[in-house]
Amino acid sequence: MRSTEWAEIETTSALTREALTETAKEYSRASAVIANYGMGLTQHRMGVQNVRMLMNLLLLRGNIGKPGAGPSPVRGHSNVQGQRTVGITEKPELAPLDKLAHQYSFEPPREKGLNTVEACEAILAGKVRAVFQLGGNLVRSVPDRFVIEPAWRNLRLTVSVTTKLNRSHLIHGAVSYILPCLSRIEIDVLAGHAQAVSMEDSTGCMHGSRGVAKPASEMLMSEQGIVAGIAQATLGHACTVDWTAWANDYALVRDAIAETYPTIFHHFNERMWTPGGFHRPIPAAERKWDTKSGKAEFLTPTSLAEDPDMTASEADTLRLFTLRSDSQFNTTIYNLDDRFRGIHGNRMVLLMNEHDIDRLGLSPNQEVAVETVAGDGVQRRLTGLKVVRYDMPAGCVGGYYPECNPLLPLWHYAKESKVPAAKSIPVRMVL
Repeated sequence: MRSTEWAEIETTSALTREALTETAKEYSRASAVIANYGMGLTQHRMGVQNVRMLMNLLLLRGNIGKPGAGPSPVRGHSNVQGQRTVGITEKPELAPLDKLAHQYSFEPPREKGLNTVEACEAILAGKVRAVFQLGGNLVRSVPDRFVIEPAWRNLRLTVSVTTKLNRSHLIHGAVSYILPCLSRIEIDVLAGHAQAVSMEDSTGCMHGSRGVAKPASEMLMSEQGIVAGIAQATLGHACTVDWTAWANDYALVRDAIAETYPTIFHHFNERMWTPGGFHRPIPAAERKWDTKSGKAEFLTPTSLAEDPDMTASEADTLRLFTLRSDSQFNTTIYNLDDRFRGIHGNRMVLLMNEHDIDRLGLSPNQEVAVETVAGDGVQRRLTGLKVVRYDMPAGCVGGYYPECNPLLPLWHYAKESKVPAAKSIPVRMVL
């Protein structure tokens, strides 16, 4: 850090030394600090190290393990982390497999599964023949979409359980099913009783949730009912789970979760209606450290560059980051307006600093094409983008996710987590 010049820090951050110094002074004077961060911190080649450096900063002032302090990641939606908490993972070491084997008298698969990047690689290699999606707009949300879409059409089977039609439903395998389901805001009545579901928010709190809207159709099934029905049809009586009972009473599912995870979910059905929810135990909040030393440990980054293998070094090269609007939920787009940024009726836009617009000889509302400067010999080009003047750092441009995903190479991901690195993509204009 000492060998890094202030000029480089100011250029990279688009902030002045004075502003950064004042922020540092403010931080040093604060008695407690919560560090909120979004996906912009993680979606880099060194994304995991970015988070670790933030933890280093918090540890420097003792801002972990006391009231009003600590890291607070802002997630895309509630069950991004809720699913992990109940053991839904491609990493067998993170799931309580022995406990599940005992509960349900079967042998769970113990080989490693596939994350998003690995699944796409397997589809391209022809090693995956079927994809079953619980919601989402998966084909459009993955990197290198123009490469993935042809391979996706070669799949034998695609199934989508969904609350809303999206573009992924138009890209499908030889055999394809779209199974519409109730959304969480719709009233779900089974056997004369209104059902409730649970969710985990960004702070690790569990909440109950009941639908309030009239269902779009009386023929709609819940997501739980669809999954349970498929399981029952597949396994028949050769199973220790009463799928029909689970499908008709979600409280039974929560009782089963509480049996698997008694420390977190004891008395699940009662506690989820606690005002504010109930907290998932977080050892660091109590200053309990799961490390070899038994203490909190600083982790040294290998680089201060967040994307050392993707640099925007040429004068005409800009750094693209993708972003979401107020009119989308995760990967699903509900309309083309973005009230956050004053964009209406069109998501095919490129948000640019006015100095970059002038420097590159462009003009607002001009239509341009953009291509990635990746150095791997693959052409990634996106056309039909309209230039929009916007207040952002010089040298950076913003575009919407998932529209700009064709510009993101599949191989460009966070090293440790394999999260696609969508926040610093070198691109140039093609007029």
